Amino acid sequence: MAVSIPFPKKKVARALALRELAVLEAAYPNAVTALDYDSPFTLLIAVILSAQCTDARVNLTTPGLFAAYPTPQALAAADQADVERIIKSCGFFRMKAKNIIAAARGLVERHDGNVPDDRDALEALPGVGRKTANVVLSVAFDEAAFAVDTHVFRVSHRLGLTLGKTPRQVEDDVVKLVPADKLRHAHHWLILHGRAICKAPVPHCGVCPVAPLCPSVKLVAAAVGASAAGVKKTAARARPSARAGATPRRGRSS
Repeated sequence: MAVSIPFPKKKVARALALRELAVLEAAYPNAVTALDYDSPFTLLIAVILSAQCTDARVNLTTPGLFAAYPTPQALAAADQADVERIIKSCGFFRMKAKNIIAAARGLVERHDGNVPDDRDALEALPGVGRKTANVVLSVAFDEAAFAVDTHVFRVSHRLGLTLGKTPRQVEDDVVKLVPADKLRHAHHWLILHGRAICKAPVPHCGVCPVAPLCPSVKLVAAAVGASAAGVKKTAARARPSARAGATPRRGRSS
């Protein structure tokens, strides 16, 4: 039977939340997006493709896509069936093909082929919601924006940073905790931690650098039948390999 781990029922105190975030910042000092890109345009398309798909799969797909359609103008004029064949492995490929072609047309028709650095203009493009806009603003334009995906939603709740029921509510809660100059990095701290340690459905609390502070340790221990004290003791001794964080690669913004 699958393990079900509830989220904490109350937020941690602000001082504790700041300590948790400081631990994550130290654990993932090189935290950047896992998506490969070389321009705001290629980042925008990659983020749209990443919905319900791993970044690794997107990175395998985009080289072929951008070889065929290297500019917004080229993608705007693409045949949808041809684009579908290229991106099929990303899932929901028909809707994604329709959206990226329409988004490219929007860039060409409204913005001279350039990706706008304005939230409203970004969200007006097909396939671009608040999360996608936040990723593009923070990564491509170094804006103080915070994107909430499934990893960020889960980790923020487990750490007691939020009780938000929606991504926007989670965003608003975390934004209140993180200084503006660090906000664009905070998404990556949380997402990398969610991928490496604070996994669904069961996190690896025994090697988690935040475990001594985390309100979910007892909840996890109760769900899996472990000792919370033992989990914290193990975590205090652990040196997880994820501590190095992500290493920047081509086209990535810090």
